Amino acid sequence: MATLQRVISAGSVRSLSDRSMFLELETGTVYQGYSFGAEKSISGELVFQTGMVGYPESITDPSYRGQILVITFPLVGNYGVPSRATMDDLLHDVPAYFEGRMIHIAGLVVASHSGEDFSHFLAESSLSTWLKEQGVPAMYGVDTRALTKRIREHGSMLGKLLIEAKYQINGIGSQNSNTTPLTPYLQEDWRSNLRDIDWFNPNEKNLVDEVSIKEPCLYKPKENAELRHRSGRAVRILCVDVGMKANQLRCLVSRGVEVLIVPWDYDFPRLAGREYDGLFVSNGPGDPAMLTTTVEHIKTAIKEEKTPIFAICLGHQLLARAAGAQTKKMKFGNRGHNIPCTHSISGRCYITSQNHGYAVNAESLSSGWEELFINANDGSNEGIRHKSLPFFSVQFHPESTPGPRDTEFLFDVFIDAIKKSIVSETKVQNAIEFPGGIKAENDKLHPRIHVKKVLLLGSGGLSIGQAGEFDYSGSQAIKALKEEGIYTILINPNIATIQTSKGLADKVYFLPVNSDSVRKVIKHERPDAIYVTFGGQTALQVGIQMKDEFEGLGVQVLGTQIDTIITTEDRELFARSMESIGEKCAKSASASCVEEACLVVKDIGFPVIVRAAYALGGLGSGFAENEQELINLCNKAFAVSPQVLIERSMKGWKEIEYEVVRDAHDNCITVCNMENFDPLGIHTGDSIVVAPSQTLSDEDYNMLRTTAVNVIRHLGVIGECNIQYALNPFSREYCIIEVNARLSRSSALASKATGYPLAFVAAKLGLGIPLNEISNAVTKSTCACFEPSLDYVVVKIPRWDLKKFLRVSTELNSSMKSVGEVMSIGRTFEEAIQKAIRSIDFHNLGFNDTNALMSIDNELQTPSDQRLFAIANAMSAGYTVDKIWEMTKIDKWFLKKLKGLSDFGKYLGTFTTSSIPHGVIRQAKQLGFSDLQLAKFWSSNELSVRRLRTEAGITPVVKQIDTVAAEFPAFTNYLYLTYNGSEHDVTFEDHGVMVLGSGVYRIGSSVEFDWCSVRAIRTLRDQGFKTVMVNYNPETVSTDYDEADRLYFETINLESVLDIYQMESASGIIISMGGQTPNNIALPLHRYNVKVLGTSPEMIDTAENRYKFSRMLDRIGVDQPAWKELNSIEEATEFCGKVSYPVLVRPSYVLSGAAMNTVYSQGDLASYLNQAVEVSRDHPVVITKYIENAKEIEMDAVALEGTMVGHFISEHVENAGVHSGDATLILPPQDLEPETVRRIEDATRKIGNALNVTGPFNIQFIAKDNEIKVIECNVRASRSFPFVSKVMGLDLIELATKAIMGCPLVEYAKIDIPKDYVGVKVPQFSFSRLSGADPVLGVEMASTGEVACFGRDKYEAYIKALISTGFRLPKKNILLSIGSYRDKVDLLPSIERLHKLNYNLFATAGTADYLQAHKIPVKYLEILSSEQENQKSEYSLTQHLANNLIDLYINLPSNNRFRRPANYVSQGYRTRRMAVDYQTPLVTNVKNAKILIEALARHYDLEILNIDSQTSRPNVTLPGLSRPVHRGDLDGHMGHVIHSAVPPAIAERTLSLLEMLSRSPFKERNILSVSQFNRQDLHVLFTVAQEMRLGVQRQGVLDVLKGRLLCLIFYEPSTRTSASFDAAMQRLGGRTITVTPTLSSTQKGESLQDTIRTLACYGDAIVLRHPEESSAATAAKFSPIPIINGGNGSLEHPTQAFLDLYTIREELGTVTGLTITFTGDLRYGRTVHSLVKLLQHYQVQVQLVSPPSLSLPAEVREPLISSGRLVFESDELTPECLARSDVLYCTRVQKERFEDPTEYERLKNSLVVDNSVLKHAKSKMIVMHPLPRNQEVGEEVDFDQRAAYFRQ
Repeated sequence: MATLQRVISAGSVRSLSDRSMFLELETGTVYQGYSFGAEKSISGELVFQTGMVGYPESITDPSYRGQILVITFPLVGNYGVPSRATMDDLLHDVPAYFEGRMIHIAGLVVASHSGEDFSHFLAESSLSTWLKEQGVPAMYGVDTRALTKRIREHGSMLGKLLIEAKYQINGIGSQNSNTTPLTPYLQEDWRSNLRDIDWFNPNEKNLVDEVSIKEPCLYKPKENAELRHRSGRAVRILCVDVGMKANQLRCLVSRGVEVLIVPWDYDFPRLAGREYDGLFVSNGPGDPAMLTTTVEHIKTAIKEEKTPIFAICLGHQLLARAAGAQTKKMKFGNRGHNIPCTHSISGRCYITSQNHGYAVNAESLSSGWEELFINANDGSNEGIRHKSLPFFSVQFHPESTPGPRDTEFLFDVFIDAIKKSIVSETKVQNAIEFPGGIKAENDKLHPRIHVKKVLLLGSGGLSIGQAGEFDYSGSQAIKALKEEGIYTILINPNIATIQTSKGLADKVYFLPVNSDSVRKVIKHERPDAIYVTFGGQTALQVGIQMKDEFEGLGVQVLGTQIDTIITTEDRELFARSMESIGEKCAKSASASCVEEACLVVKDIGFPVIVRAAYALGGLGSGFAENEQELINLCNKAFAVSPQVLIERSMKGWKEIEYEVVRDAHDNCITVCNMENFDPLGIHTGDSIVVAPSQTLSDEDYNMLRTTAVNVIRHLGVIGECNIQYALNPFSREYCIIEVNARLSRSSALASKATGYPLAFVAAKLGLGIPLNEISNAVTKSTCACFEPSLDYVVVKIPRWDLKKFLRVSTELNSSMKSVGEVMSIGRTFEEAIQKAIRSIDFHNLGFNDTNALMSIDNELQTPSDQRLFAIANAMSAGYTVDKIWEMTKIDKWFLKKLKGLSDFGKYLGTFTTSSIPHGVIRQAKQLGFSDLQLAKFWSSNELSVRRLRTEAGITPVVKQIDTVAAEFPAFTNYLYLTYNGSEHDVTFEDHGVMVLGSGVYRIGSSVEFDWCSVRAIRTLRDQGFKTVMVNYNPETVSTDYDEADRLYFETINLESVLDIYQMESASGIIISMGGQTPNNIALPLHRYNVKVLGTSPEMIDTAENRYKFSRMLDRIGVDQPAWKELNSIEEATEFCGKVSYPVLVRPSYVLSGAAMNTVYSQGDLASYLNQAVEVSRDHPVVITKYIENAKEIEMDAVALEGTMVGHFISEHVENAGVHSGDATLILPPQDLEPETVRRIEDATRKIGNALNVTGPFNIQFIAKDNEIKVIECNVRASRSFPFVSKVMGLDLIELATKAIMGCPLVEYAKIDIPKDYVGVKVPQFSFSRLSGADPVLGVEMASTGEVACFGRDKYEAYIKALISTGFRLPKKNILLSIGSYRDKVDLLPSIERLHKLNYNLFATAGTADYLQAHKIPVKYLEILSSEQENQKSEYSLTQHLANNLIDLYINLPSNNRFRRPANYVSQGYRTRRMAVDYQTPLVTNVKNAKILIEALARHYDLEILNIDSQTSRPNVTLPGLSRPVHRGDLDGHMGHVIHSAVPPAIAERTLSLLEMLSRSPFKERNILSVSQFNRQDLHVLFTVAQEMRLGVQRQGVLDVLKGRLLCLIFYEPSTRTSASFDAAMQRLGGRTITVTPTLSSTQKGESLQDTIRTLACYGDAIVLRHPEESSAATAAKFSPIPIINGGNGSLEHPTQAFLDLYTIREELGTVTGLTITFTGDLRYGRTVHSLVKLLQHYQVQVQLVSPPSLSLPAEVREPLISSGRLVFESDELTPECLARSDVLYCTRVQKERFEDPTEYERLKNSLVVDNSVLKHAKSKMIVMHPLPRNQEVGEEVDFDQRAAYFRQ
């Protein structure tokens, strides 16, 4: 039976007219897909080609004659097909755009094709149309990667493309085939409906005879360009056409020679020397052994030695055979555009284009001949030459098309040989000469650089434009240097990064990355060399500033030299440099002042782009449409830079980037090219980027590639750089925008997109190692001198956090604003972009229209962070692709793809889960739709769709990123998931531990969580565990291919994580290392029975749900600020009045204080609430009492099963009220009272115990007068973990990981730190990037990064850290503007110190008056309105800022008690913003101002101290010691051990479980009715339940009921109630006796009271269920032991009601304020009666929905009405009723309660809850049911996260 790989159309939305087509291999495997070419069957040889562009050229290449071509790149046809009628300008009768006059392949196989959605200015039709015109069959929908691997393993083989004989919608012809899952075997009669044909082997036929010209044909060059023979005639080359490509002819004729083309068997030797001057043998198809005639003719030509000979491809094989060598058939040949070939003379390695299946056996070369080129990958022969005569040939295609043009110079070499040979009439003499020198000489010219010690500069704190990508690239560089045995020193104050961790660099200096620090470190350490290209713009600037000092300091600059960097950084130097090699930059001029700028713009013309020289990420740049805009931009730019460049604006052009690598031997490759989705005009960091480019033809792609290589060679870059182009979409006009001669953001993206480790390779190249001597780490068999082939598409989307900032502009322009980026991988563009959209934010479902309020037209015309959603909304609203293109200039190919998604989404909406065909589900998944997205279309839920999909066999496959498109076996663990495939690339035998990474960097969650993830992974591996990393952030070290055993580059959402977990059969998941992103899915994972390692997700929820956390704190006696949930303004106002202003307003689930605000008066309450609710409508809003002037303290701890095993306390400099992420942290703390510390430790111990924490957790405390309160607790690693771990020298993440995994660990290991030693962490802000944002600190986090430095006291450490953020210390002039009186008083002593330090003080009105009153001389400045500014400049504050006359601006805004409307622009805001825009150092917090002034007053010399650095010293283990000890521990110096290394003392304890039980109001009482108990009783009950649950989780069984016996007697059937009592007794150490009435004495007439009395003799309590309403009371009357009512007829069921109430409280946190809807049989539903009575104790709203005959009994309903709790009654569950509900309580219509069976039948299904009903409900609502159920709750609801009935 043939194996079938059946894949429904991969990616292209399948047209119903596409017939099924089958590809049968001679090995028996069959693939099914769909036809998109001529509808016929063919047979031929199956081969694959790995090129990513150039399909029109490839399929017209005669070398492919008779072959079925598989293109490995999955997206084909994107740029359509150009005109067939247009002829070449030079060759006249040769087609301009193709390599032959027809399509030569026998058939084409692709994964997907663009259909009619192509886009290119030259395109005239689709690929499909052309194939049909030419009668060539083609199929799509095949897993071409799997097919390529088969060909690779088996070798080239025969194949057949078989078309359906008659069209059937369902493909194979079976009834329902396109709705069945992937089937492993075909039916026996699978051929019955196909047009079968015989096998045909084209290699057995003379294919050359089919493709060769029939008659000789002469082509002449342009008249003025022709070369002349000494006799006066034109120089002529005779070309033997054995299947010649058009571009070979073009390459010859364009060099001024005539070309006479002759047929393959033409007797040409007789013409030699007279009628031609050079012999050229072309490429062609088939086996060279067949062409004996041609070989004989070439032999004659060799023998006669009359003319030079040059041959290519098949011609090369024929020349070799003529010279006596042998040829052989290769296993699968070389077909691609990226094949490295080493020139044996010069040693240079060239990237070549190839297409051949035979090769020359080099060992069989006869004497006199030698190898000329060798394949750098497989060692096969790539060229030969005669040692003494001008005969040579190459296997590759120097004429390219498709492919790189790097070896086209060989045509010049050939022409030069002809020129030399025609000088004399004698025979040809001398071997061919090649440019590039001799290898031995080249090696001498570029020797290896031998260094022992290298200094590497990092990039400092993360900021917009310079983020985590430099942690990745610096870490890679250090790894490369270590591999070479070099001692590395790093300067980087960014303490949150992996590169500053022990184990990477040998020594890390936490110092500012500036010339001052670098100079001191060089003098201190005496390194041999330095790298300045791995630390972004920061490191580059230092390199430029110190250019002339390095030599004197004895330091060599490695990699790209500083002069090159200066050329690329100085816009005018760069433009001149490009001009010198004939390359175009945009028309531009530089200016050094505003006047000059206005002058030069006249020549350039508006619109223009203004850029500041030497600026990072487009800082200080923008577009100007007129002179006023130009002046405004220049003013800002000159604040950043001494020079601006003004360029012609090319808005609307395509923006294209190439990553280029060059070594010292001039080997040059382009690793990745990328196309911006957005046209030019948006900074590339803010653009959606697609790799590889999708809309460039081979001509476009290689034109820009060739330019890139020429530019990089000209500049002399060594290592890696990035070149950006603007390309006119309507022509081939292009301009170079810029070159970054360093590792950049794009480099990190390109590394992750291709799997090529750019930074690692660049670091090696800087040491003089040539590219072809570095191995490809992925294949382990090929070299690094190659260009990766991708068989997938990558999409990068930026993440903005602009909502965090007040007054910020959301417009995207040439200055970057994004704080992070995501990358996704798919086999179609649609799959990749939908993944990427989901990765940006967990609220995003994919490319869907949204409810966001926006003006579509504005968003499209003026791009903002919402642009992609605006396109979705526009498409949904009916905008055409053409209209959107007009407004956005986004290439139509992208827009058509998105339109396809929009339309397919509408199509999906026409189905339900029951009607959707499986084939359509598969197609939806191939287009990147998530399960959650599909659930929304079908009014279902995510897990129901998951179940439907998996039952249909629709699951993703795992593919590798291997850099070579499956051409070579890969040893890579770099993986992604796709639905566009039929088989996995890997097996799943590791069962590793999954670690979920940080996801996208954003404000509040950044590189510190990547540090935590990587440290966890490394600890796991050290402990012997296999690891699986899941992350999707290209800037991270965790997504480096060598960090984990397996890396999945995938979105961290429920669907992807479950898919990976199940495929890998992982042994568990660690979610506590990646910040909030993994925490968001903790509970859903837990509910899906995923083994979450560490703290239980239920406990995480307890910490994150305010109500549960608050109750827990009350229970354990830990204080917290007063707070209340907000339901109305009136309620809020009342609460605020009670606790007094100020208060904090925020939503309950937060990440970095989203929409948190401080409210100082009743007036601003309403506006704030509106802002907060907007963040998350499903979560309630909370107000908390805000405590002024209190200290905030950070606790980072690790616990094991609730017991602390390590912790550190750090203090904030700023008072509470500044977000902890923006706070300055000090460790060890310097100003904390021992009593405060003790209380904090005690509270932490209690919280860790109550939450049963295993792993990391973080608590923020507020302290005032030794009183402490808890602000929040994060049961995961926090932002400060890297800081405290590195400062204290104890890795808390390593400790936490060991705790989680149950590995041996040392509790409270000894801390050894120097005596005078303080670490200070300072936030890094990026306000200068965020146009308009107000740079003040508040409860909303605003910093983008952090730095930390060390000092002998906090002031020294602080000033170093502050300088590290780019802060310039004031030299002379300081401006003061202090709002509140309290701050004036507080700061007065500090200001007096400034005066004594001889600073010139300036102040605004109120501040100046106050200071003068205190005898401090101060110059008064006023904030003038704009009209007055120029008149009184000596008093103008704004003029002083604008002219950079102020060195430091201390602006302390008053607490705005009477908040003005948001559109009011205060003077303070204006001046703060000016300070930022003009780069004036700004301080806006009183505590920061005080510590800064004190630090200035202490005049630190900032010399290098021992404490500035940390070393990676080896560990030693002493005999008898259980823990490793650092060598430093053994030298006698113990340092001082601070309090936070000691386990906390046990302070006052809370009540034990037994004490609670002894005081319980339920003790020894009958439980007959809920009416017996009050709210306090319920509180006690639930507290006891919580303690018991925690105890059982920890111990399995408790002994509290040891020796106790419970009797169960149920006169009615029961599953839940009876089992729950039985289970509870056993869990608590007791036993049960179950009496079944049908088997008891009841059958003999025993009365209820006698049964009870009998059981009382044996048990300690009795649970009774009985159909009579009086039964419970009767039993209680006669029983000497407690009776528990388990249901008495239709009256009550108290225990179920207690459980229901407990469940509501556990699921939603609280009962108060909820709306509870009861539906079903409310008349007989005893659980409803009891629960309704209990709800009387809470402020709730009740809705009743039932048939009139089953409505709630009057006696139960009446109290609801009288108390005002009943708000709605109906016999129908309306969408509005459901939308209000927090709890939907469903009940069964009970057959046993009906006397009339027909009445039961009529009512039983009247109220059914299913997914279509639940679509109207809140996302956090819960569905409850007392069970058992019949039809009233659909089974599909069980998979909804809201279904709580099986969780009770």
